[in-house]
Amino acid sequence: MPRVPSDDEGVASIRVSLARSGGTRRPCVRLPNDDELDGRVESGDCESLALSAGDIVRVAIDREEYYAPVRSDGEGRLLRGAFDNRRLAREPGEGANRLAEWLDDNDRDPGDVIVFDVVVAGEQYGLRIPGERTVYEATRGPRSSLSDIARNLDG
Repeated sequence: MPRVPSDDEGVASIRVSLARSGGTRRPCVRLPNDDELDGRVESGDCESLALSAGDIVRVAIDREEYYAPVRSDGEGRLLRGAFDNRRLAREPGEGANRLAEWLDDNDRDPGDVIVFDVVVAGEQYGLRIPGERTVYEATRGPRSSLSDIARNLDG
């Protein structure tokens, strides 16, 4: 697996805000719409996050990889949680929300800014505190046909 530092030119780093969505008290990651990316990309090149509501993507937090469902509300796309596997990401509430734990551990609240790194668009992303550097294990997931088979077997 190739290791890619967060400051590599192939990684797009985007400043995102934490927000509250719906009735939840926990902060969530507000993802900009693709037409809002221009002023938020700190490094790298990114014209689209390649994300849609309903997608489940891999998200690296503190060098650990989790699965995050992409949700949407009236303002756009967001991540409300990151979980240990795809099944837990599809059924939030069963497993530990690693995103919420990380935000708590780093004293992050709605209104604060974090960095959303695009490692492999549409598949793998990373979250980090501004000014911190990390290294990602950049991997591509299986082709969609294999992914669909695995998803069907997973339940």
